[in-house]
Amino acid sequence: MDWTLDQLNAFVISVEQGSFSGAARRIGKAQSRISTAISNLEADLGFDLFDRSARLPVLTLAGEQMYEEAKVVLAQCDRLQSRALTLTKGEEVSLTIAMDEATPTTVFEEFFERVAAKFPLLKLTIISGSKDDIASQVDDLTADLGILFFSKTLPNSLEFTPICEFNSSLIVAKNHPLAKVSAPTMQQLSQYRQLLICDRMGYYHTDALSANYWHIDSYYSITAFVLRNMGWAFVPDHVFNYSIFKDGVVRLSIENIPTSPWIDMGLVKRRDQGNGPVLRWMYQELKTMFAQHN
Repeated sequence: MDWTLDQLNAFVISVEQGSFSGAARRIGKAQSRISTAISNLEADLGFDLFDRSARLPVLTLAGEQMYEEAKVVLAQCDRLQSRALTLTKGEEVSLTIAMDEATPTTVFEEFFERVAAKFPLLKLTIISGSKDDIASQVDDLTADLGILFFSKTLPNSLEFTPICEFNSSLIVAKNHPLAKVSAPTMQQLSQYRQLLICDRMGYYHTDALSANYWHIDSYYSITAFVLRNMGWAFVPDHVFNYSIFKDGVVRLSIENIPTSPWIDMGLVKRRDQGNGPVLRWMYQELKTMFAQHN
């Protein structure tokens, strides 16, 4: 066995990015190094991983099978690295936590009050964004821990630990035409603008159910726009139940819409980063607190 972890990593990231050049940008290396790593991996394995006859490389059947195996190997290596760091790490001196701006304010104010009392010397930085921003900040080590609503687009380098579920609802303004329809159909919804959550750069967003839609990077802004009769949206219940919103919006039934109202909220960290005493305490404390509030 002559292949290396660097070769497997170049292979997996090339698949995820859709090209060798995309992988090079993601890793921060020259494209020639990515191409060479994958060619050497193919030589070591004895078969082609990509069909290079098209403009962009396409996985062969063998490549598809090896992609799944390679992800498992890399994930296990990340867990080994994480375990080693955990065993050698003392109590953290400083931490950066990236939080989804739509997380329930009251619960987290209480949580950080407990953090301050438990670890009075901890230097803590708290930054905010929407869910895909949070994942990016943890992935590039800008943040040690992310608190976000679950996203299907998390990089393989991250692991998500759920801590609670939130209900989301379909809402419109009281004077919106849909407010007169208790359980709208997909056809009825498609006649009006949908307001969708996205990241701060507008690159990542949830899938639209209407051909007419806007992308907005804050659930609070989305709810404010709904209140002004600018469209309909799915919003976590704790957001539109704030006093400034709740009297102006109507919650509609989703019985005719093929979607789940539940959103997982949890913690995200890099698989290859260890958990010191503070992070381990935070994980347990948040699970306990949300179990008490639900």
